[in-house]
Amino acid sequence: MFEKTPDDLGGSKNELKKGSVGTWQGAFYSLAQVGPAADIAILMIGTFKVVGFRSVTAVLVAWLIYGMWMITPYEFSKLRSNAGGYYAYSAASTKSGFLGPATAFSWLYENLTSSAFAVLGISSFLFLLSSEITALKYLWVVFAVGMIIYVTVIPYLGIRPSVQYTFITGFAEVMFLLVASIIIIVEVGPANSFMPFTLPVSVVPVFFLSMIFSISDFTGIGISTTISEEVTEPKKKIKNSLLLSYIFSGLALIPATYALTVGWGISGIGSFAGARDPGLIVFERYLGPIGGILLVIFTINSYLSNGVAKTNAVSRVWFSASRDKIIFPKSFSQVHKKYKSPHKAIRAYMILMLVINLIFGFFFGPRTGALILLTGAGIGIIFTHIYANIGLTLYTKSQKVFRFFVHGVIPITSSIIAAVVIYYTVEGDIMTQVTSPSFDNFAFATSAVIGLIWSFAFALIISYYYVKKHPHRATAAGTYDSDHIEISWDK
Repeated sequence: MFEKTPDDLGGSKNELKKGSVGTWQGAFYSLAQVGPAADIAILMIGTFKVVGFRSVTAVLVAWLIYGMWMITPYEFSKLRSNAGGYYAYSAASTKSGFLGPATAFSWLYENLTSSAFAVLGISSFLFLLSSEITALKYLWVVFAVGMIIYVTVIPYLGIRPSVQYTFITGFAEVMFLLVASIIIIVEVGPANSFMPFTLPVSVVPVFFLSMIFSISDFTGIGISTTISEEVTEPKKKIKNSLLLSYIFSGLALIPATYALTVGWGISGIGSFAGARDPGLIVFERYLGPIGGILLVIFTINSYLSNGVAKTNAVSRVWFSASRDKIIFPKSFSQVHKKYKSPHKAIRAYMILMLVINLIFGFFFGPRTGALILLTGAGIGIIFTHIYANIGLTLYTKSQKVFRFFVHGVIPITSSIIAAVVIYYTVEGDIMTQVTSPSFDNFAFATSAVIGLIWSFAFALIISYYYVKKHPHRATAAGTYDSDHIEISWDK
């Protein structure tokens, strides 16, 4: 099926540093991208706004859906090791490489918009901590710029400092959220209810609309694939990292969502999304000032570690695609001589983060601006998963390792569910603008529509362009493997 080759298909001049990351570090590197405490501060607001006290069901279903989506990187990670992650998997799935550029372009949209989670997220969180801070109208800009500098400098210095930091703080964050959630649930006592786990048929369309935020809560679980070139024995360790990050993400977010629901009060949950830092209110109510302070500390750290992990992942995807001469400038494939980081890709991402987040922050404010951008980011990452799902089926069939249920039924079912989520998201945001026209609602609808056009129509057009105009690039895209395993198409 595969052949070992002595040649480095990607070239040895600009290699990432092998052996820098272990299994548990990879797991919490992915979990840092999830940013559990930060989810409570911003993405949960979007979910509660749409489905109210049923948010825990939305989060639970989103976790299960994402579990299905994780089958693709889990299975691919046992076969290929490339910093491009989903992009490289999709590109190498067919001899023509058709899915590669589409996946890279779809992921690019998510890369550009999802930085708002860390940058505008921490800005809005800090900005709303007290009325004195909020009174300083543009202080959030200082927070945003400081965040961008921080999440650029750490990844620039190499992967090792990043993964050590996210491992230590990430484990502490998960344990805090889990223990705190249990305490809140116990203290709520008789007010605990099974109602948050119900799902009347009448709310199903709205429920799927909420998925764009609920699924985004778990976005990032698969990014340990982007450091597969920096792991010793990646085909053994990356799959374990993926499994661990998935389990810990559920432990961090599902109990916490239920605790927020019953802690706030089911009857008054309609006011949750409109409150100033509602998660902090609940934690202080049941855990006192110390609980509130700890949540603030872990939330700030969650945003910081999320931004660091995001920059590392994005820069490595851009590095991989640039190495293949797909979409990105060739200079993005250059690795720093000392730190072994894709430094030019990191610098480019820093500039784009600065421009995009400041524009949306000024127009809509940091919190609403973040939610608008994250609507489009959700669509971009969902299409990325769809392309990778298709790639898994095609690749395993061509390489004669196909298993009907794992490589056929699950990826196809996952993609159908993903398409349903996209439909309800775009349709729901458009109808909201039609029935309740406003500047903000127009922005949400526009973000969803642009995400759809960019990640589907434009993405496929770009793939068609590379296959027709640069067939050698498309064919070679994604074929680099850190273990120097070459794909054989002669069947």
